[in-house]
Amino acid sequence: MDEQLRIILIIIISVSIFGLLVFVFVRNYFKNKIDLMVKNDKKKKSE
Repeated sequence: MDEQLRIILIIIISVSIFGLLVFVFVRNYFKNKIDLMVKNDKKKKSE
């Protein structure tokens, strides 16, 4: 029982860390895309 609990906790922690990393990368990717779109939009309006 003790060994199963340890394995389950390791799996949960690993999935949580992986999910957090994926979230950070996706958030940064979309933030950069949105910033680029806003920059291009401002550039078009000023012309």
